[in-house]
Amino acid sequence: MSKRAARQGDHNNQGDLVSATTEPFTAGGDDGFQADGSLFGRARQPRNPLSHAQIEIVLSRSVAAVAVIFALQTLPVMLEQLDSRKASAAVPIAIVLALVIVIFVTATLLRQGIRTSAGAVSAVYLAALFVWPLLMLDPAMVLESKPWLWYLCGVATSCAAIALPLGWAVVYTVVTPVAFGLLRVLPSGGEAENLLAMLDTFYAMLLGGTVLIIIYVLRQATTRVDTAQSNALAKYAVAVRHHATEVERVEVDSIVHDSVLATLLSAAGVRNAKGAELAAAMARSAIIRLQAASGERNLDDAAVTVSQLTARLRSAATAAGQFTVTELCVAGLTLPEHAAEALYSASVQAMVNSVQHAGPAQSRSVTVGGDDQSGCVICISDTGRGFDVSSVASARLGLRVSIHDRVATAGGVAVLRTSLGHGTTITLTWPRPDEPNDASGDQSAEAGAPSRRGAGPR
Repeated sequence: MSKRAARQGDHNNQGDLVSATTEPFTAGGDDGFQADGSLFGRARQPRNPLSHAQIEIVLSRSVAAVAVIFALQTLPVMLEQLDSRKASAAVPIAIVLALVIVIFVTATLLRQGIRTSAGAVSAVYLAALFVWPLLMLDPAMVLESKPWLWYLCGVATSCAAIALPLGWAVVYTVVTPVAFGLLRVLPSGGEAENLLAMLDTFYAMLLGGTVLIIIYVLRQATTRVDTAQSNALAKYAVAVRHHATEVERVEVDSIVHDSVLATLLSAAGVRNAKGAELAAAMARSAIIRLQAASGERNLDDAAVTVSQLTARLRSAATAAGQFTVTELCVAGLTLPEHAAEALYSASVQAMVNSVQHAGPAQSRSVTVGGDDQSGCVICISDTGRGFDVSSVASARLGLRVSIHDRVATAGGVAVLRTSLGHGTTITLTWPRPDEPNDASGDQSAEAGAPSRRGAGPR
């Protein structure tokens, strides 16, 4: 049974102050709204702009763009050198190399098979480099310019940095420039001087090494970012679970104090059939509330007007028969349902405490008003005997659990002001003010504090 259904069922058995505490709110009209960011709402996955997957896409697309530019630059040189090479083998190799580059570019756009296609570019380039001398028409003929493969050397080493593990990428970045340097000193490579061949080798190696370092550093950085994000999300999930457990504990403690103990005390004092009937109704109400606490939590945060809250409090006060309810400047004010429910339950518990423990009082009042944060302030006061805060026994749950913890869990604050012979005032404020309220009177404290130090009948 869901909590909403349980509250509705409890409301159907309403007949006294205890059962009145379970009447559900209903949001309607233009006052309804959805509160965003509720702790029990659906958590949104934070978007990480430096995730590992995203940086891989950026790096591969950058290399793909460079590959296209260098391939277009290579095309005229390749056509110019074709006259000195065996066209039957040289042309297919050039076509295969161009094809794997196109596949690599397409893979970066589709985000599929990027590493495989990048590895294919590196492998085909290295194979073309090794077979270059074998495809010359005249092995002794000196090529007039650098082999057109030179312009794609940086593309091949960059693709290797993307496709291969770090160790193999380092090997490729060294082996490929060295192979090209050895080719340069041959007639098929232009028969360059040793110094020039060494300079070309170091230049290609430096370019490939720089790209490899950039890719490796960016991968390491984004991996650390992803790890930190995962750890933070895991810690947040644990904190949410702990908070939810604490909320459930506070709710169950409140129900035990508000309903179960009251039911047991009522049953123990039964003297006639009417009393037995009342005790049975209270028992049914307590059971429904316990079932609701163990069932599905209501996750929506529909809006409830403060006027609706006041109407419910007025009904509860009528059941108690001794309270005057006043509404001040609440037109248009709304609260999330969970906050309104917490304020209502805490207010009813404060009225029950007053009736049971304050003794004869000239006046008992409930004042509902707004505050400067578009929130709600509820004041429950009486002119009864008051009490000594330090004398309240720690086993008492009325102040700590049913009032203070319940309101605090919803994001509000409860403040108690009392002294012997001067009555008691409990102020419930939602949302929690930016600055804590200063205590006033002979004895005052947050409503939860007395029960930690010791609390009396409250």
